[in-house]
Order: sequence, then structure tokens, then C-alpha cells
Amino acid sequence: QVKLVESGGGSVQAGGSLRLSCAASGLRSTSYYCMAWFRQAPGKEREGVADISLHIDGGTPYYADSVKGRFTVSRDNSKNTIFLQMNSLKPEDTAVYYCAVDGGVCFAQSLSKLGWFNDWGQGTQVTVSS
Repeated sequence: QVKLVESGGGSVQAGGSLRLSCAASGLRSTSYYCMAWFRQAPGKEREGVADISLHIDGGTPYYADSVKGRFTVSRDNSKNTIFLQMNSLKPEDTAVYYCAVDGGVCFAQSLSKLGWFNDWGQGTQVTVSS
């Protein structure tokens, strides 16, 4: 059984930074996974933010256009953990951030395919004030 636990959310002023973590359990160490960050703001649909392949060397992380140059996704393969470093935060980044996992490596279109991701974390709130 896969379990994802996010941490690191909080409140910050515009221009500030936060770092989110997502620790996964129940994954097979010999399998590839796509782990991703999604977010959902009040009254809006859930959207993909960034993703990265787990248990491979190299690979290409993918980002939503709205966060490119400000957010960086990284991983620790040995700990089944991914991170999201969020810099230059804006009020429009305010949302609940969710971690999700899908079998196989990430593709360029993974962030737009919520249905590909079978397992989700409980979410962590990020609030950016102006």
C-alpha cells in the first residue's frame, strides 16, 4: 500500500520561499515512478506544478509554465522523497499542494493527466500574502 506524506507548507509574504517535502512509503525500490506536485486553489481545478522521475539517474523534471524559473523539484531516490523548493512566491501560488505518484517515468504531459496518478497525499497548505 502506497502512502504519501507532505510537509513544509505554511504562510509567507510575497517574494518569500518555502520548501515542501513528500515522503513515499510502499514503493518498490526496483521500479520507476513519476512523483508529482499538484495544487488546488479555492474554487479552482487541481493543476500540475512539477514532477520528477524516481529511482532513475538523470531524467527530466517538468514544470508548469506558471512556476518555471521560480520552483525547483528534486528527489532523494534512497529515501523515496521528493522536494519542491518554491522561491519568489506570489499570492497566486496560494493553494493546497498535493503530492502524487504514478508507475513509470514522467512524461512531458504527465502534469496534465491527473487520472494517471493513483495515489495522493493529504495535502499541505501554502499561503502567500501580498
